[in-house]
Amino acid sequence: MAPHDHQHDAHQDEHGHAQHGHAHGHGHGHAHAHAAAATGRAFAIGVGLNVAFVVVELVAGVFSESVALVADAAHNFGDVLGLGLAWGAAYLAKRKPSERRTYGLRRTTILASLANAILLLVGVGGVSWEAIGRLRDAPSVNGVVVLAVAAAGVVVNGGSALLFLHGRERDANVRGAFLHLMADAAVSLGVVVAGIVILATGLRWVDPVVSLLVSLAILVSTWSLLRDSLDLALDAVPQGIDPNAVETFLEELPGVVEVHDLHIWAMSTTETALTAHLVMVDGACHDAFLRDVGRELTRRFQIHHPTLQVEPPDAPEECAHACDDVL
Repeated sequence: MAPHDHQHDAHQDEHGHAQHGHAHGHGHGHAHAHAAAATGRAFAIGVGLNVAFVVVELVAGVFSESVALVADAAHNFGDVLGLGLAWGAAYLAKRKPSERRTYGLRRTTILASLANAILLLVGVGGVSWEAIGRLRDAPSVNGVVVLAVAAAGVVVNGGSALLFLHGRERDANVRGAFLHLMADAAVSLGVVVAGIVILATGLRWVDPVVSLLVSLAILVSTWSLLRDSLDLALDAVPQGIDPNAVETFLEELPGVVEVHDLHIWAMSTTETALTAHLVMVDGACHDAFLRDVGRELTRRFQIHHPTLQVEPPDAPEECAHACDDVL
């Protein structure tokens, strides 16, 4: 298929026995440009706030000998890297397609989320190793410093998350940043608890225990991110889209006799593509049909880039047989 603009009307080109239809809604690119600009500002502010906080938290953790603060700083540094990668990927994804890269660089958003997950897992391993060592010989910790810095973390992470509040419904990448930052705010609350307990009881082992709990929370959220990123990188059907429901929708279209060779995959963290072969009775396929199908795929399933190949009932059977093992 030749690359095509997202604002083109539905059209069909005859190639032997088949027709290829592409349907896209008007105004999608215009709205996307405004959303991208707002997201870029949110990333810039979020990265700036979190870089400053990571430096403060790391210095405070080292001088107060709090592994819980160091653990939280490592987590927040991972978030800074993740925000930076996502920001850079969002910028690259806006670059126009070229003769060599006909889809542009949209998939960089998927690669960024995968790299972020790997970096976080490495950080979790290092922090956990240090915390286990300190369980045997827990040093004295300045509970006041731990409490103050962690409380600041709740404010910084919570405030950064609010920057992505409105964009989280449109962009899976933005939604991930929002949820991750909200999780960080919750983790910082855990460190606040450690500071209070240390001040009240003097129990030094509370600090490494909290750091291990922080690491466990990071591991859970990061594992989910890693799994989803790998799925997207391997062209799995994106979360939230039921392929059986899509197939049923296509099968129930007027004039459709059969659906085969159905593929649904993510072009980026914000765009989903679909290709399918529709066996249709003669005269059932026309421009309005393709346009309406494209709009419904967008409305029902958030699929903005569908490509449909229409075949007559008497088409050669080789294609259908070759696609028997495909969804």
